[in-house]
Amino acid sequence: MIESDRLEQRGVRSEILLVLGVSLGSSAIYAILNIVNRLTYVKPLSQQTATLNPTVVADRPWLDLLYQLAGILLGVVPALLAVHMLRRAHDPLEVGLDASRPGGDAVLGVGLAALIGLPGLGLVWAARQLGVSAQIVPEALGDHWWSVPVLILSAVENGVLEEVVMIAYLLTRLRDLRLGWWTAIVVSAVIRGSYHLYQGFGGFVGNLVMGLVFGYFFRRTQRVMPLIVAHSILDIVSFVGYALLKDHLGFLS
Repeated sequence: MIESDRLEQRGVRSEILLVLGVSLGSSAIYAILNIVNRLTYVKPLSQQTATLNPTVVADRPWLDLLYQLAGILLGVVPALLAVHMLRRAHDPLEVGLDASRPGGDAVLGVGLAALIGLPGLGLVWAARQLGVSAQIVPEALGDHWWSVPVLILSAVENGVLEEVVMIAYLLTRLRDLRLGWWTAIVVSAVIRGSYHLYQGFGGFVGNLVMGLVFGYFFRRTQRVMPLIVAHSILDIVSFVGYALLKDHLGFLS
């Protein structure tokens, strides 16, 4: 029995590393390399730019649209993989990955978005003033009929990918390894902050705090759907709001 348990634990550890390795774990590694590159570049970090939704093919909008849609669809695949692996040991209902409470999940999601988003805007401004963050450009798709719908889809993709992998999957599997709740939450939050380092240290701190809040919420409720809603709202406001109001956001510079 002891040997069987040891083999099972080893299998869970390998599974976690593989899921992270094909998703947000690899993003964290690249983001760490990116911040090293930024810090050793000739320009100060505060004078550099991080673009979140860039144009791929500027001179052929129809092809750029196909690139954007392909990126969104493929971006959801790691979340589907995480759900697939999670279902081998747990019912998705255990982590609140269902649509049984749409109204309650929506209300909680809006509340969480307000809780994170309003202080987050102040953090963005403070990080820019301190010179510890690059200038974040939430979108650079240009003025096309499809720009706003693509930005909304991109925001939802981010919400699904990050909350399914970093909360529903990772916290559950870390708990299967008998890690304490707060240890698991901190590990998840640090990884979340790390793959935002390409934005500078402001992005790291802001997303670390977001990971701690979201992890605590999941511990208390065992529901991930409100987190997906909240994350999607935050990114929709950021992406679409910037696209519509970028000429009036000089105070963030």
